[in-house]
Amino acid sequence: MRARLAAGAVLAVVVLLVPAIAGPFLRYLVLNMLLLALLALSFNLLFGMTGLLSFGQGAFYAGGAYSAALLLRAGVPLLWSILLGALAAAALAAVLGAFCVRHTRIYFSMLTLAFGMLVYAVVWKWTAVTGGDDGLIGIPRARIGLPGPLDFSLDSPARYYLFAAVLVLLSMAVLHRLSASPLGLALRAIRENAERAEFSGVPVRRTIYIAFVTAGLFAGLSGALLAPLEQTVSPSTAHWTKSAEPVMATLIGGPLSFLGPILGAVVYLGLKEIIVRFTEYWLLVFGLVLLAMVLVFRGGLVGAASRLRMPRRRT
Repeated sequence: MRARLAAGAVLAVVVLLVPAIAGPFLRYLVLNMLLLALLALSFNLLFGMTGLLSFGQGAFYAGGAYSAALLLRAGVPLLWSILLGALAAAALAAVLGAFCVRHTRIYFSMLTLAFGMLVYAVVWKWTAVTGGDDGLIGIPRARIGLPGPLDFSLDSPARYYLFAAVLVLLSMAVLHRLSASPLGLALRAIRENAERAEFSGVPVRRTIYIAFVTAGLFAGLSGALLAPLEQTVSPSTAHWTKSAEPVMATLIGGPLSFLGPILGAVVYLGLKEIIVRFTEYWLLVFGLVLLAMVLVFRGGLVGAASRLRMPRRRT
């Protein structure tokens, strides 16, 4: 445990030192990796811990992004816009979750996909609020909104990177603590055998509902942090292809480990950035590489590394 805490602290320090040791492009890429890692961790709260495959995380991601963008354009300070955007995504998850948690397995997955595409259709058609196909542009990076001397501007990309990185790292710490809490143990029990968990006194439907809303909250926080970064939000944030990104990142890294989605997000965006530079058919090559990784590394990269260490331990 001490070794893990030390490794986490070192990783956090490296992430916070990126503006001092890297250029604008690498800083932008690392921040996108952090946002995808947070989105993948929110997805894995349902998939890896509870055993429910959700295709609707893009809906909550877009809910947070659009809510934060609208608040920022209305003049609300940055910190409160992002937090309220995350809460708006959690409220959306609370409404949709009331329908989704009534079912399990493929029915749960299809419901999340259907509701996700419903949100996409609303974002696409509600032009007066969301801008329709054009999305929302000109999203400002306002002042942070804290009292006194702490109320500084985040117009600088380096400052905004530090602000967003701190929020993401704190969210990861909360999710890690949640995974080891009684709620996390109850979710694992539901994943292994929901009927036995019910007979043991675990309120299965209510526990899944809490996990669904929590996953929506952190997915919305990831989207809310995206809006000031890009200074624009488009309907693509709600499309099912966006919901597929945390799925792929989790499968690459490994769903049964907390580190898996984080590592998967880094590998996913890193491979994409490398392949784009070498071929115009990058989508085909990227898809083949991801398919090979998922088929070869059963249990993800973290699972493969664990299996490699097991014979050594036995010896």
